[in-house]
Amino acid sequence: MIDQITVDRILDAAQIVDVVSDFVTLRKRGVNYVGLCPFHDDKTPSFYVSPAKGLCKCFACGKGGNPVGFIMEHEQLSYPEALRYLAKKYGIEIKERELSAEERLMANERESLFVVNQFARDYFVHTLFNHPDGRAVGMAYLRNRGFRDDIIQKFQLGYSTEAADALAREATDKGYKREFLIKTGLCYETDNGRLRDRFWGRVIFPVHTLSGKVVAFGGRVLASATKGVKAKYVNSPESEIYHKSHELYGIYFAKQAIVKQDRCYLVEGYTDVISMHQAGVENVVASSGTALTPGQIKLIRRFTNNVTVLYDGDMAGIKASLRGIDMLLQEGMNIRVCLLPDGEDPDSFARQHHAAAFLEYLSAHETDFIRFKTNLLMADAGQDPMKRASLIADLVQSIAVIPEAIVRDVYIKECAQLLQVADQLLVSEVARRRQEAAQQQAANARREQERRQQGQGALSASTAGAEGGAQTGNAAGIGGAAGTSGASSSLSSQTADSSAAAATASNAANHPSTGGTASSAESVATESLSSSLQNGVAQSAEAQNLELCERLVLQMVVRYGERVMCHVTDEAGQEIPLTVTQFVVHELQADDLSFRHPLHQQMLSEAMAHQDQEGFSAEHYFLAHPNTAISNLSIELVAERYQLSKYHAKTQRIITDEERLHELVPMLVLSLKYAIVSQELNQLMTDLRNPIIMADAERCTDIMQRFSELNHIKALMAKRLGDRVVI
Repeated sequence: MIDQITVDRILDAAQIVDVVSDFVTLRKRGVNYVGLCPFHDDKTPSFYVSPAKGLCKCFACGKGGNPVGFIMEHEQLSYPEALRYLAKKYGIEIKERELSAEERLMANERESLFVVNQFARDYFVHTLFNHPDGRAVGMAYLRNRGFRDDIIQKFQLGYSTEAADALAREATDKGYKREFLIKTGLCYETDNGRLRDRFWGRVIFPVHTLSGKVVAFGGRVLASATKGVKAKYVNSPESEIYHKSHELYGIYFAKQAIVKQDRCYLVEGYTDVISMHQAGVENVVASSGTALTPGQIKLIRRFTNNVTVLYDGDMAGIKASLRGIDMLLQEGMNIRVCLLPDGEDPDSFARQHHAAAFLEYLSAHETDFIRFKTNLLMADAGQDPMKRASLIADLVQSIAVIPEAIVRDVYIKECAQLLQVADQLLVSEVARRRQEAAQQQAANARREQERRQQGQGALSASTAGAEGGAQTGNAAGIGGAAGTSGASSSLSSQTADSSAAAATASNAANHPSTGGTASSAESVATESLSSSLQNGVAQSAEAQNLELCERLVLQMVVRYGERVMCHVTDEAGQEIPLTVTQFVVHELQADDLSFRHPLHQQMLSEAMAHQDQEGFSAEHYFLAHPNTAISNLSIELVAERYQLSKYHAKTQRIITDEERLHELVPMLVLSLKYAIVSQELNQLMTDLRNPIIMADAERCTDIMQRFSELNHIKALMAKRLGDRVVI
């Protein structure tokens, strides 16, 4: 792992203009620089680079970041990989912390497997270009398929001769260990203990990771080597470094094109990918002949939510793939399907068309997946009532897995028209399927929780009970009258649940020096935000205002968290400086409040945890955070599109936010409390309209009393805020 001192050296050395200029032509505009955005088809310059803040941002698509974030986005690298990229650019030696004996052993073994695969790739490439059999057989086959030499070199294609142990002998002669040749799957051991090549007599297709490392190989047998061979294609077995369900062929070569085009074309085989690249369509990957897996879907989703599946005219193959594509719908992907002409597959079709013609055909013939599936199954069902009933059930299942309510509703109406059935029937059936799935998920979660509790033993069980009691206490807490900064309030039970989620996110977040591309806290936060938007379709005005108030307070923490905004007097009569972060945390804790958004709460907690660290800068810390969700949000909170030129800065005196922190921060915190109270009052009004609650006299009295208390608190707050109403 990279130590923090080295990370700081890299961040200090990396100049944002210098880094971005490697990929974007910039021109000076005032104190900033501007250019065409590399992340979307930018017609007019909207990509701004601020040397003073060390940030870049596109004000059209919203992408950008600090130097590390820019490299992660542009080159599709993880956080540690981006750090290494910049370290190499600036000649900084990477110093990593000492690993444990077990970690060293695992790292050494994994690295050995990659080294062996790299040797094998080079061996296969050398054989293809230089061995007589490679040129006569392997190269002849590839050129007959229409592949140019530059494409062959780009995808690092190779050839293995018909000698069954040629690679094994070459590798062992050069000192590569037998155990690693077997573990990578390049060789296997026969009954008599001899090593035999897995890919003999085949054209070789290396499989690359996102960073370009070779993790596996695919081999296609040629006509001259088919005697006694049953499988046309042979692939590497699963290994320590290769998990087939998590890899997509061509993703290393396609990632930037996928991001830029915001679309991924999904095909079946190696040659489909290579031919489309040669035709000029580079945002394409292959599932390598397997059904799509959740791991592969997550890999695509890192770059885009839009997927177009390319099929040839084989109906049997299409029907077999429909079930796997339902998983794409479940992940919220936008799926389109394009059926190629009869007798064509992506490989043959790409060889006959250039990029413009290919894309024109795709645009004209691709259709929505649900409509495609409906038409396909209707043609198969005909007028048979039982088959039509089965068709409706199949479509309902596909629609039911879609997470977004609006998208589900649109599909239900469209399918009702296509199938000529009442949409109420589809609505009720989709609702039933979703309820069954939710119940099943809840049951699975309960079983998993019970299993974990049984494994943890009595000590863990008692700890869990104590935590449950603490949460109950927090949920029951109620604030009172006005405090030192105004009025006070507390979270309702709903807020207590949000606080628990925030605590989970904060505890799950691990902020190591090297970090990862995303921590578990990032997933919690992202899912929470996505859920809040999807469940309500449109947030209420109060909810929107509450989130805005949180962001404004958090913006002060990110920009000025370590700055002293005022002084307070302690019990001994001494004045103690109070920073922005300390003030915000104190004010929220005094009323038993917290940010409702888990990511906001995590950032506030981390800012408070680092307050006493010498030289700590909240802005620098969060912009360089390894959690991409936090760094991206920090960019939003820090970035400013326009900045005064040097001339106007000299001639016009503008009072900055930093100069009025002592009045600005308390007002923003009070506005946040006002928003919380307003939302809870709205919820209480809704409860009072509920006939079940109204029938419970005791509960109704409690709600009315709480409503009266909060109304009084709200009035006090409004007076402090200048009798304004926050909408």
